[in-house]
Amino acid sequence: MIKISIIEDNKYMREGWETILDFESELCVVSSYSNCEDALSGNQLGKSDVLLLDIELPGMHGTEGVRVIKEKYPDIITLMVTMHDENDKIFTALRNGAVGYLLKKTSPSELIEAIKIAVNGGSPMSPNIARKVISSFQKKESFEKELSEMEKDILSELASGLSYKAISEKVFLSVDGVRYHIRNIYKKLEAKNRAEAVAKGISYNLIQS
Repeated sequence: MIKISIIEDNKYMREGWETILDFESELCVVSSYSNCEDALSGNQLGKSDVLLLDIELPGMHGTEGVRVIKEKYPDIITLMVTMHDENDKIFTALRNGAVGYLLKKTSPSELIEAIKIAVNGGSPMSPNIARKVISSFQKKESFEKELSEMEKDILSELASGLSYKAISEKVFLSVDGVRYHIRNIYKKLEAKNRAEAVAKGISYNLIQS
């Protein structure tokens, strides 16, 4: 019997999943919550084999919740089930410990199959999410070849919020030299500004979040 917990703030979605999953002879929902805080306050979550976790939750978001839950219950297999397919949410959730990422439009039969795949050691993902993950690795390899070590260092300092002058002092370049490298970084990452360059750097694992 695969024991499942659910964290989903939409009552109708949560109850729908409970009904679907409990109908399967191999599955059993042992607990369900509307937020991560309630799930972490008791001990029922620790009895689960699999956790279905939403991202947009009141209080602690699912991308942070998966990290906290993984630290407290390292054996729980967490699957994100969400409406969001943005790169930053996908990769933050996966880096923080999720083993799969499904969109809410996933059919009941696909959700059941995904749970079984995860328990058997797989990493189920909705097709367009899998495509994004594959694409990110391909882009990461390309960007790692294109960005010089100096550019990676400067991108990391940009992520820290430092001014051009402060960056120039840390990397031992003139301010004009820093600007030159930043222009190259924007061009290579196809970014329009600092925020976009940093977001892409994090998504492609070129820098740490």
